[in-house]
Amino acid sequence: MREIKRALLSVFYKDGVVDFAKSLAAKGVVLYSTGGTWQAIHDAGISVEKVEDYTGYPEMMNGRVKTLHPKIHGGILAKRDNPEHMEALNKHGMVPFDLVAVNLYPFRETVEQGGSFEAIIEKIDIGGPTMVRSAAKNFRDVAIVTDPTDYLNILSEMEKNDNHLSLPTRFSLSAKAFSHTASYDGYIASYLSTINHQGEVEREHPDMLHLHFIKSKELRYGENPHQAATLYVNPVACKGDLASAIPLQGKQLSFNNYIDLDAAKGIVQEFSQPAVAIMKHTNPCGLAIGRDVLDAYVSALETDPVSAFGSVIGTNREVGQETAEMMRSLFVEAVIAPSFSPAALEIFAKKKNLRLIATGIMEVSDKSDYEYKKISGGLLIESKDRFVLTPNYFTVVSDRKPTEEEMNALLFAQKAVKHVKSNAIIIARNHRAVGIGAGQMSRIDALEKAIVKSRSEIKGCVLSSDAFFPFRDSVDRAAEVGIVAIIQPGGSKRDDEVIAACNEHNIAMVFTGVRTFRHL
Repeated sequence: MREIKRALLSVFYKDGVVDFAKSLAAKGVVLYSTGGTWQAIHDAGISVEKVEDYTGYPEMMNGRVKTLHPKIHGGILAKRDNPEHMEALNKHGMVPFDLVAVNLYPFRETVEQGGSFEAIIEKIDIGGPTMVRSAAKNFRDVAIVTDPTDYLNILSEMEKNDNHLSLPTRFSLSAKAFSHTASYDGYIASYLSTINHQGEVEREHPDMLHLHFIKSKELRYGENPHQAATLYVNPVACKGDLASAIPLQGKQLSFNNYIDLDAAKGIVQEFSQPAVAIMKHTNPCGLAIGRDVLDAYVSALETDPVSAFGSVIGTNREVGQETAEMMRSLFVEAVIAPSFSPAALEIFAKKKNLRLIATGIMEVSDKSDYEYKKISGGLLIESKDRFVLTPNYFTVVSDRKPTEEEMNALLFAQKAVKHVKSNAIIIARNHRAVGIGAGQMSRIDALEKAIVKSRSEIKGCVLSSDAFFPFRDSVDRAAEVGIVAIIQPGGSKRDDEVIAACNEHNIAMVFTGVRTFRHL
């Protein structure tokens, strides 16, 4: 155990620090502080010594130099059981610090708020990380606090142990502190490697990639029972992300649940209208938009009610009573939505194993919005496919133009197909999927799978393909089942043959010029 007699407080984020200082002072702890932290504590009527009075040197260079002094770092780094260290402290009029509370300048926040290059550089903290690392290194004698949420736990332990903190606590705080500075410096290094000396962005992906995720929970197992799995959370993720969503009821989410729920969330976020996606193995087996969630759910379920058994369902609107009543009749693993009405929660409560996940508002952000894929010996990274296709990008290449109704159906199908594993085909009518062909080795096989999986009339439907048709065979087959319009990227060596086939069958064909493969 180590008694806390002196504390050094120097924080950018002042939340809770005055109450923390007040409680420490009440326990007889002598306080030292800097700048704005000193002012806040002093204004609260708490006895606190200025660091500059202790060191004999004022803050200088606009605050760039204030804690970089031997009397600060000697007091932090001195090993209490080393006579030479303690003799040096006494010789040079230094005091040992038992607790150091520091959090750092807002570098990331300044970047993300669009601060000037000069302002961003000024938010590179120097003294703060130096104190953090010094205290964390000397954890046997010093407690380092970098997270304000730890204030109460520290005070509670001191209260129980006559102002002492245990070695396990100090070690835990040390590990957390090194994670804190590693994340901070990693973000700086990554950011600086994307710009030039004038602060101009030169590349999207940094030369050195630093990923920082915080362990949230260990899962029961991974894709299979013999695989271990853990959930890590991005501490700066945008609102509405799955990793930080709130589980309202049901069993713990499995590894596979997370994968399917994220896929469902990704699809429904494509649409501004109420949308429902029914997922199996990361592919939709039902998808529709409608007047409301109930309308969309009924239409989505019609796509493939057999495969919907044991599915995961996602929607971009609150789930209400009527929708909950409908969903309750189907065996479902999990439902993800921005929220659930009280009546819906009461209905779902009767299915205790059903997992309900509330995300809040489902934001879409380009910040740190990447796809990652681990390969042996490395990592692939790409920006997420957030490209929004509108009719402005479309080129009608067939003799017949699609009708307005057909064009609306093509737009729906095109938004949906980029979320289906390649090779992918979606057959759609109005605003719902009729047949979905996913993950096939050839495009004609994907079309055949979509035809086989359809549970309703295909004649008069439209078709979307995630990549070009290498041959005319898919067009000929589509004509046989009554497809009236097709949307695809184009770009095949045999585009002319494919277009000619459409004209022979009086099928409207639209080129987008944008491929939407999904292999992940």
